[in-house]
Amino acid sequence: MFAISTAAPASNASLWIFLAFVAATLVITWLSARRSRGASAYFAAGRRITGWQNGLAVAGDYMSAASFLGIAGMIAMNGYDGFMYSVGFLVAYLTVLFIVAEPLRNAGKYTMADVLAYRLKPRPVRAAASLSTLTVSIFYMIAQMVGAGVLVRQLIPGVTYEVAVIGVGVLMVVYVVFGGMLATTWVQIIKAILLIVGSILLSILVLKRFDFDLAKFFSSLTAITSTTASGESVTRNFLTPGLIFKNPWDQISLGMALLLGTAGLPHILIRFYTVPDAKTARSSVVWAMLIIGAFYIMTTFFGFGAASLLGPDHIQQHGGTNMAAPELARYLGGEIFFAFICAVAFATILAVVAGLTISASTSFAHDFYVNVIHHGKEHRPGEEVRIARITAFVVGAASIVIAILLGPGVNVAFLVGLAFAVAASANLPVIVFSLYWKRFTTAGAVAGLLVGLVSSVVLILISPDFMKNPLFPLKNPALVSIPLGFLGAWLGTVLSKEQSSVEKFTELQVRANTGLGAEKATEH
Repeated sequence: MFAISTAAPASNASLWIFLAFVAATLVITWLSARRSRGASAYFAAGRRITGWQNGLAVAGDYMSAASFLGIAGMIAMNGYDGFMYSVGFLVAYLTVLFIVAEPLRNAGKYTMADVLAYRLKPRPVRAAASLSTLTVSIFYMIAQMVGAGVLVRQLIPGVTYEVAVIGVGVLMVVYVVFGGMLATTWVQIIKAILLIVGSILLSILVLKRFDFDLAKFFSSLTAITSTTASGESVTRNFLTPGLIFKNPWDQISLGMALLLGTAGLPHILIRFYTVPDAKTARSSVVWAMLIIGAFYIMTTFFGFGAASLLGPDHIQQHGGTNMAAPELARYLGGEIFFAFICAVAFATILAVVAGLTISASTSFAHDFYVNVIHHGKEHRPGEEVRIARITAFVVGAASIVIAILLGPGVNVAFLVGLAFAVAASANLPVIVFSLYWKRFTTAGAVAGLLVGLVSSVVLILISPDFMKNPLFPLKNPALVSIPLGFLGAWLGTVLSKEQSSVEKFTELQVRANTGLGAEKATEH
């Protein structure tokens, strides 16, 4: 359908647009590095980010390659079932707003483990929380790397999937190592603005094809023709459920993972430490919900638009599921618009992997190295930040290797759904119990983290997507692993006793609800 002669202009245009974004963000990183003095500046941007800025950054961190590439592709290939990913990602922020944002900001310093260590024995809970944070971050990061590899391979002749993954990995490490949280925040803000602009333009072009008539748009989705794996041509109604989730328990399990997982995602939780107080944290969640809500509404138009205007077969033949949105942009707006949308997708990936890398490196340096190994004391000034920078290299290298081993065929939204399940199973139970259950103990926290983490990962590995003859029938483990995480935390608590935890509960409640004694913004 597309002539080979058009590949060069598309590649050149997208490359120049992307290079312009990279150049701008590297300048931001350089400026941020000059201001990132000390741990508070490196890990939390000095706690000087405003509500609307943090809202944009949270949205930029959350609207990942899974959202832009993966969900659009899932809707384009599977209709209604793919759209349910959008719904789950959006409503998840209600959990963040009502349960964790304010108390987390008031009670913590840099990481989720700070909240747990406030009333529990710090070393065991920090060690378990650090392991969980690294696992979730790498799961999530792999999805972004796969998306990057698919994009670059499709765009620039001669660049392989492996080279693309390595290139994005190197860039993200540069952002985090040199610019810290301040650079990461501004990269995410710029990316969020670009993504919203690109999504609005793409949605308008789709609706224009249907004369801005929603009835006409949705009626076009009732008979979408595609070819099955056996070569048979079938016509399906993309507005009815059941194309992915034949088993309703699969749908319920995915919904649980998305609804509860956001409140346990380390790279989202650390964003609330960048604002000066809890009121600003709440404000930033509201801003994020508005931006994210608008974006996920628009995924309906360009996901279903790709199904109607291009068809699943065309998408499969031109880069696969993850290229649905860029291919739709090429069809509707030509090569330059295709280049712009691909550059936006690049920006999306870079911003999210930077956020993931800094959350993982912060957790290892602050929680494990300083507070577990060295009992809360730095041997030398600046050691905590130095270890975080080293960790960023290691985490980046690990995610690059795993993404290359997995290859470009896996859907990035699917991978992120698994990261949400791990976060909801391991992190959320202990956060909720620590904040709201007076009797909660250190043994309960460690048991909840480890049971949730191990059960979710094991169930993923024995699920239908990883085994030919699966031992576990559901595609997403959340339906089983989340209750197991809560059960582990509850059992660990009732089988142990810890008077100090009970005594400090009232103190934690006062601080979590009033902000008395909470970390403040650093001076300029």
